[in-house]
Order: sequence, then C-alpha cells, then structure tokens
Amino acid sequence: MIGFEEYARHDGLGLAELVRRRELGAAELLDAVLARLQAVDPAIGAIVRRRDAAARAEAARIDADLARGDGQAAAAPFVGVPYLLKDLIATIAGEPTGHGNRLLANLPMPQDSELVRRLRAAGLVIAARTNTPEFGLTPVTEPALYGPTRNPWALDRSAGGSSGGSAAAVAARIVPMASGGDGGGSIRIPASCCGLFGLKPSRGRVPTGPAFGELWSGFVIEHAITRSVRDSAALLDAVAGADAGAPYAAPPQARRFVDEVTAEPGRLRIAFSAQPHFGRNVHPDCIAAMRDAAELLAALGHEVEETALPVDREAWSQAFVTMLAAQTRAQIEVVAAAAGTRPRAADFEPATYALGLLGRSISAPRYIAAIETLQLASRKLAPFFARHDLLLTPTLGGPPPAIGALQPKAAELRAMRAVNMLGAGWLLDRLGVVGPLAERSFDFIPFTPLFNVTGQPAMSVPLHWNAQGLPIGVQLVGRFGDEATLFRVAGQLERARPWADRVPPGV
Repeated sequence: MIGFEEYARHDGLGLAELVRRRELGAAELLDAVLARLQAVDPAIGAIVRRRDAAARAEAARIDADLARGDGQAAAAPFVGVPYLLKDLIATIAGEPTGHGNRLLANLPMPQDSELVRRLRAAGLVIAARTNTPEFGLTPVTEPALYGPTRNPWALDRSAGGSSGGSAAAVAARIVPMASGGDGGGSIRIPASCCGLFGLKPSRGRVPTGPAFGELWSGFVIEHAITRSVRDSAALLDAVAGADAGAPYAAPPQARRFVDEVTAEPGRLRIAFSAQPHFGRNVHPDCIAAMRDAAELLAALGHEVEETALPVDREAWSQAFVTMLAAQTRAQIEVVAAAAGTRPRAADFEPATYALGLLGRSISAPRYIAAIETLQLASRKLAPFFARHDLLLTPTLGGPPPAIGALQPKAAELRAMRAVNMLGAGWLLDRLGVVGPLAERSFDFIPFTPLFNVTGQPAMSVPLHWNAQGLPIGVQLVGRFGDEATLFRVAGQLERARPWADRVPPGV
C-alpha cells in the first residue's frame, strides 16, 4: 500500500496521474484512504457513514477498465481518486442522505443526483459521507445525532459548518478534497477554520437536479473544499453546467477553469473592507489577515484600495432570517412526510424545530417581502462591482470558535422547548430568543451570506495563521459568473505564499 507521506504530498490531480499511469491502483489508493480514516477520524468526527464495500467495487471497476485500456476511464480527470460526500443535498440511489436528522438517517434515496453522476464520470470514488449540522443550518458542525466535528488544528475548536466534516477530513489528510454545499458560507466557513481553499461558485454553475430546482431561494450551491486551487478548478470543470430543467444557468466560461489557475490575472482593481455586512463585530486577527492579504495583493501588482460596500445590514439580516425560518419549516414538513409521519418536535433538534415554528408563523406577504429585499441587494451592489474587479474581506468574524460556543444557551433551550410544546413560533420573537441567536451567528459569519444572496462567486484563501496557530482565511469575491478571475488570483496567491505543506499538529 502507498505510504502516508507519499500519499499526503499529492493533491487529487496528482493522485489521479499515478492511477492513470498505473503506478498505483485505485483499489490500493482507496485502502490507503480507509486506513487513514480509521486512524484519525475517531478524534475529529468527520465521517458519519462509510461505504467501504461500494467504494471497493467502484475502485476495482476502475482498475479493470484501465487494465483493458479503456480510454474513457483514463481520460477522467480524477480517475480512481477517493472522495468524501457531504451528507446533505447530494443523493446516492439506495443510500440515505441524512441531513444530520434522525428521520433521514436510514431512509434510502431513490436516485443519484446529477452532481453525483458527474462526480463519478470524473473518476471519483465516493468513500464515505461527512458530518453536517441538521439541515446545514448552523455555521458549526455539531449535530445532536452524530456529535461535533473537531478542528484538526485544535481539537477543542470547531471545524466550522455546515461542511465541517468535509473540511476536517481534508485538513487531517484523509482525502485531498471533499464536497461541500454553501447557503450562507458553508464552504468558505470551514475552509477558513481548517486552513483550506474553498470556492463557492456562481448561482447556477453546478447542477441541483433532478430532485431540486433551487435551494433556499437560489442561495445554496454545491462544490468542494480542497488543498490545492487546481483541484477546485478541475473539479468545477468536471461538474459545471446546467442539467435538464434547471431554473437558470451561470454564464458560460470562456475556457477551462483549470487553465485559469496558471494564467496571470493582470493588474486588477481590488477593494478591501472589514466592515461587516451582517453582524457587528470583527476580531482583530481577522482584520490583520485581511490587511496582510491586501499588502500581498498590492505587492503582486494589483491596485488595492480600502472601500466599503453599500450595506443595509439590518434589513438584509432580518430578511435572511425570515427566509431561513420559512425554508426550515418547509423542509421539516417535507422530511416528516417522506418518513411517513407528521412534524413532531421529538424528531428534530430544538433549535431546528423552533426555527421552523417561527417560519410557520410568517405570512406569505412577509416572506415575499423578505425575498424581494434580498434580491434587491444584487441591484445595490452592481455599481460597486462595475468599478472593482474583486472585493477582499475577512472570511469570518473570528477565529475558529470553541466547540459549543455557538450552541443555544441553557435559558434559550428552555424557551425553545416551551415554544415547541406550545407550537407557538411567534413567541420566539416575544421572548427575545431569535435576536441573540442570530446575532451570535452573524458575528461569526458577517461576510459570507451576502454573496449567497447575490449569487456571486466567492472563495476563502488560507493565507494567515494567528498567534495561537489557528487558520484565518480571507475572502475574495468576484462578479457574477466570473470564477475565472478568482481562480487566476487564487493561483497567483498560492504561488506567492504556498499553503499546502502547512499541516495541523500531529498530522
């Protein structure tokens, strides 16, 4: 079996090349991943469901195809590379997609999602499913069903969320890349917490079918968390493009994204700002990371200026919570129906069910007004991005938080349970529960949700570690449909300040 040191120094494309040249078998590579998973996952809690037998069958099939000279198998960009799939949204026929929820944990899905079909066509071997908070609702991964995912850089800290299981697994060198979904920062948040690269593509770039048209009013999109920029780009090349019946599609790319990674970006106009779009507080470590990145970008020849976005913080925050509450109630009802039951508080975490009750109390006109408020954010920001090629911000409002720091406090839980028993979501506002919870979350993620609202591509880049040795990411945001510029700049930053060899203690 390939040794860990040799395995860990390759990214996904590098491992695929070894398999393609038959210097390494796909089955041998999978065995290395499963051994690594067995060794390190008990400490971090990244994996919720292994699929060893199915993955071994997939790897054996790839080895057989390569042995007989199958050109299609050899041409797959990630031939034989093990991959981890977040246990949310994406479906595999006959297997559960658990969403961190007890009703769905053992409920098999009827079909592969289009994204899974494209991942397999790219040569990937899906080895396991990764941990996520219930319905992906929180910016940390601490579901009651499976317990918390811990940050490999410090086990008392969160790996972020909602793609925390995927990020922790990549940081711990179980795999070079793993899937994520991003509805308010859920790729960029854990990428920042775990010292990795995470790109949220433009709305409509990655397929959502056949089970969904749009998710969270179009705010959610799936992609990946990776160690290298080129893996992210090549994977997006492999899966991008609308599928049948998609409600919209991102603008077509001019050439392969992986080619953009080595292309020089030219002199760009880059604005930077630590003014929060949601929430109110930004930790000095995050501001320092942003300013350090601004200096690096200026040294690389870009025109860099400190300029804040025009932000309607209060209106956008309230509208986002309204959207999330209503969507949560809808999901609760869909999940309960799929499980053949009615919505009951006992089948959901207290905070999830309480948020859903709040959603049930929201009138249709109030929901539509919230969606219209959020949609107008794109109109308000358009002139800013006409003047600037990119926006630089901190990714997060603080370093990776302690496990449990963003969970409801005891008094809040008591209030939620009382509201859940009464079925009176409107009481949450009256009791003052929603505001403090939302503020704590938005203080941690003040910069990421806005670009789910606008649908713009955004990425977290791991350029900074604080005095405690914790990763602090910076976010760069591009114009709608312009992942190409982000990949050019990401490649430039990766060459200027490589991060792939920075590993957590003990890894």
